[in-house]
Amino acid sequence: MVGLLAYSAALAAASRGLEVTTHGPHGSLAGTYESSGSGKHAAVAVIIPGSGPTDRDGNNPLGVKAQPYRLLAEALAKRGIASVRIDKRGMFASRTAISDANDATIADYAADARAWARLAAKQSGKSCAWLIGHSEGGLVALVAAQDKAAICGIVLVSVPGRPIGTVMRDQFKANPANAPILAPALAMLDGLEAGRTTDPAALPAPLDKLFSLRAQRFLIAEMRYDPAELVRQAKVPVAIVQGDADLQVGVDDARRLASARTDARLTIVPGVNHVLKHPASPDRMANMQSYADPAMAIDTAVVDAVAAALNPKATGRKTR
Repeated sequence: MVGLLAYSAALAAASRGLEVTTHGPHGSLAGTYESSGSGKHAAVAVIIPGSGPTDRDGNNPLGVKAQPYRLLAEALAKRGIASVRIDKRGMFASRTAISDANDATIADYAADARAWARLAAKQSGKSCAWLIGHSEGGLVALVAAQDKAAICGIVLVSVPGRPIGTVMRDQFKANPANAPILAPALAMLDGLEAGRTTDPAALPAPLDKLFSLRAQRFLIAEMRYDPAELVRQAKVPVAIVQGDADLQVGVDDARRLASARTDARLTIVPGVNHVLKHPASPDRMANMQSYADPAMAIDTAVVDAVAAALNPKATGRKTR
């Protein structure tokens, strides 16, 4: 049963930034319900964070301060679309939901996403909620949507279109600085894809710190999923939004996802990077600097694409 904060007409008028909770395995999961405060919404969505210690605003302690999820939620609210953005199981304000965040799996996050969809729908007075998955959060949304109860559809934003093992292998190869560790990294990935862990003590730095046994077990489970196949199997509408200046996920990934469904809505946004911003310069340095700039606005075209998917009556634009 979903735990829901008391809802009244007074709260409806001032619901921007409302703290909401739902039940986790051992304690509460926490999030922020964002709305225009009017009490009437065209749609409601759950914004699912990407990989690692990423919080409900889209920031993490590894240097990302761009708050893309907060900016997206606020922009959608101005268009009459409510949202819930969430802290992942075991992290931040959801830290008591599980004893160790490293024990959570994609399937666990998907179960949480379904619980949040039920809460978001009830909070907004809708019959269902959309799932907006960013990066790895898109995989969570796809797994969650295999059970369509309370889920209107899914929007995949900057989501890899290939299994994570393939993506990681390409990322290691793409960076010349990885040359000294490339062979052991690729061997480790081969083992993970076969269901075998590698003793971190046998890995060179920094692989030994990045790939603990718990992290490896998480990856073994994640590697079983093919995002494009999950798109094909999804029983709800699917929209895909991808920036062409993304250093982590490419346009080819988005096209692979879209090719799995003839009715998938694909939007490629020029100049936009992984944190949904449009750097002033196309060079890599400017791109990376935007990750630490909360003052830089989210790209309007991203908001347009997401809003159009959630509220098709507002616009018929479709970009492939």
